[in-house]
Amino acid sequence: MSENKVTCLHDKHVALGALMSPFGGFDMPIQYKGIVEEHNAVRNAVGVFDVSHMGEVRITGPEAQKFVNYIFTNDITKMEVGGIQYGMMLYPTGGTVDDLLVYTMGENDYFLVINAANIDKDVAWINEQAAKFDVKVDNQSESYGQIAIQGPEAEKTMLEVLSLDCSDLTFYTFKCVDYNGDKMIVSRTGYTGEDGFEVYASHDTIRDMWDMLIQAGVQPCGLGCRDTLRFEVGLPLYGDELTQDITPIMAGFGFFVKLDKDDFIGKEVCAQQKAEGAPKKLVGLELHDKAIPRHGYEVCNENEEPVGYVTTGYRGISVDKSIAVALVDAAYSKLGTALKVHIRKKYFDATVVKKKFHDKSYKK
Repeated sequence: MSENKVTCLHDKHVALGALMSPFGGFDMPIQYKGIVEEHNAVRNAVGVFDVSHMGEVRITGPEAQKFVNYIFTNDITKMEVGGIQYGMMLYPTGGTVDDLLVYTMGENDYFLVINAANIDKDVAWINEQAAKFDVKVDNQSESYGQIAIQGPEAEKTMLEVLSLDCSDLTFYTFKCVDYNGDKMIVSRTGYTGEDGFEVYASHDTIRDMWDMLIQAGVQPCGLGCRDTLRFEVGLPLYGDELTQDITPIMAGFGFFVKLDKDDFIGKEVCAQQKAEGAPKKLVGLELHDKAIPRHGYEVCNENEEPVGYVTTGYRGISVDKSIAVALVDAAYSKLGTALKVHIRKKYFDATVVKKKFHDKSYKK
């Protein structure tokens, strides 16, 4: 038996013949029909993902707002109930503990959605910081299942298949819904660059919804195309584009770091990097060849001296080019800079381009 945890939909993936593999401590579906077909289903129609492996932490208490704002780079004081913000938790060094979503459930009541691989680490970090605040930290990760319905036909699918009218939700908002006696959260964020919704509910409800979607012909999608979809539109994956050694400023996510708010962990380093420039930067790379750059491959200057490494690389599905995101010394981060990627003992020419290889299609 695998030592990896399983989600509430695990038996359904196996029954569908999914290719399963460990991810973030869970046995997860990588693909069903194939990454290209699933990727295109989301870009052109609709697909459904099991994201029950994600973590959920509820923070309440008299100082909940003050506390969340202290551990989070974005400014939640400007957010109304029903609003969602994206941002990071940082170490005092400015490196990233995790990137996450914060849902404002009510006054001094927040729902944090964190990455599966980081649940234990994040909860320990949050609890450690919470000792100085009058708050209650409740790790609810085991209670929720979660599915993501993604693609241009997502809103129509939510209504026709699940009888959920989500036309009132704008991008980065959510609502709480009573569904056959189950209280659930429905949000509109997405991690694919397409319009889409997330449903957080009990395991039983998620299993029922999954069955309804599959029976209606919605394409089940694995983590393989989740990665190609998010990568093409410049969205980060923790462990690749954000790590304990990569600050949000280095990663190009300074927009989500609000330096004008009260003190927060990591503020000093981010302010310094914003003012003076970060020592390293994430850049997009386009290879002049069909060779595929993979995570960890060396990026070199024209003299074949190492100046960085690939964080994510693929043969782009929507763009049909060999593309990558790489962390390089700041001196080599300007658009148009000529670099080389070291792949299987050979050096392949590449050019620095924008990190967004495909345009997002969110419903704003």
